[in-house]
Amino acid sequence: MILNNCTALITGASAGIGRELARQLANRGRTLVLIARREQRLNELRDELRNRNAQLNVYTCVVDLCEKTQIEELVQWLEQNRIEVDFLVNNAGLGDYGSVATSDIERDNRILQVNISALTFLTRLMLPQMISRRRGAILNVSSSAGFLPIPGMTVYAATKAYVNSFTEALRAELRGTGVSVTALCPGPVHTEFGDVAKRPGGEAETGPEFIYVSLDQTARDALAAVEADKPLVIPGAFMKFGMFLVRIMPMPIMRLAWRLGARRR
Repeated sequence: MILNNCTALITGASAGIGRELARQLANRGRTLVLIARREQRLNELRDELRNRNAQLNVYTCVVDLCEKTQIEELVQWLEQNRIEVDFLVNNAGLGDYGSVATSDIERDNRILQVNISALTFLTRLMLPQMISRRRGAILNVSSSAGFLPIPGMTVYAATKAYVNSFTEALRAELRGTGVSVTALCPGPVHTEFGDVAKRPGGEAETGPEFIYVSLDQTARDALAAVEADKPLVIPGAFMKFGMFLVRIMPMPIMRLAWRLGARRR
């Protein structure tokens, strides 16, 4: 699908990858529908994008994706305003650092609702119109964490494994319909994710700078993958190679590595 003149709906658009995708689509798309919980940030982004392209239609909608009724109301609003979305970006996501035994149950529930339920539900509601028009694309923002279980990020990694599997199976279901599905699986990117995921009194997880990929490159690689109808994109040469090794490594070796790591601690 060529993204020029598209009508895109982006969840989690107020920051990070979602905001950068909106910026890169500003001079290409016809209409952008920006979804997030932080109204002020959405309005600031809307004004920025309109300054970049006066012909661009930009709508902002404050939606809590944990609330199914709010997602339904969003879709009803789109129908009432005759906004036909042909590019859905399921970008919103939440994480958590720490063990499951000490996690906040409500926080775990929000992670499941946003990362799995909302993504699935919104996709389900958007698909019929895309299929009937025989035109559309879905970008599911997953994570390289979805390729392996990660102790200390157990729930988050598991939700992203769901996104990866869901994307692959949905892509197969939609073959021949004119609708494509792509999973974006970035490694470390400088966003607010770490600060939001850390627990009170805790610290955000960090790694060496060379493994980080810029927001600009992440978004560009994602949009290029959608246009090329690729099933999966992992930005950055280091992460591509690292995830290749992870995906071919037998689970018993992974278990041994975790066991040795636990002994050292």
